[in-house]
Amino acid sequence: MDLGIRGRVALVAASSKGLGRATAEALAAEGCALVLCARGADALHATADAIRAAHGVPVTAIAADVAEAAGVAAVLDAATAAHGRVDILVTNAGGPPSGPFEQHDDAAWEQALRTNLRSVVALVRGVLPGMRERGWGRIVNVTSIAVKQPVDGLILSNAVRAAVTGFARTLANEVAPFGITVNNVMPGYTRTQRVDELATRAAAAKGIDVAEAFAAWEREIPMRRLGTPAEFGAMVAFLCSAQASYTTGASIPVDGGWIRALV
Repeated sequence: MDLGIRGRVALVAASSKGLGRATAEALAAEGCALVLCARGADALHATADAIRAAHGVPVTAIAADVAEAAGVAAVLDAATAAHGRVDILVTNAGGPPSGPFEQHDDAAWEQALRTNLRSVVALVRGVLPGMRERGWGRIVNVTSIAVKQPVDGLILSNAVRAAVTGFARTLANEVAPFGITVNNVMPGYTRTQRVDELATRAAAAKGIDVAEAFAAWEREIPMRRLGTPAEFGAMVAFLCSAQASYTTGASIPVDGGWIRALV
């Protein structure tokens, strides 16, 4: 299926690896020009080079931390300088540390808010005026299954990503008359570096090996396997498409059936 977004400009945050990179690759395959950002310059530029070579699309890479105002400004300035606009925004950031409530001090909460909520607000604030002026835009936020079914030990993520969901659901109604959609995608257990780290922590806490930690998660998933980043990227790309023009305010799981809720 041609998603009808060839030539659009997509800004994908935290896109040097994992879900962000898979999303960038899916959008590049549809002919989007890309603006990629991440904190690690080496991995980011390697990803940008690989996507250019594979898909032949323009790729602008800017090493920046979107948890900081200066980082957001640098990314938005680079997008404007290279492409003059952003049509598609995919917000994304690494998950906060795991652990119980009493393990996290005020600094940990503040960092989680900066990284996973304020970065979303700041990026949206930067691209929204142009989208409204042009009468077209796609905003997709990478959240988590935890916003529908909280995951034990992830109190920071459970709380802050739920805040992003509330922000996005309200924003969706405000900008719908301007041809802009706002949706969230909730990844489940997907084989990324983040999930590998969580498996290592879970195994250590329970006194089991890492393979058993993964097996325990797989038993909870009706599909009996973890997802792949490419499967996640495909869903994001569809929500950015012309065909998804009547879908907004939604939170869509990509979780192999892990969430048990009816809606």
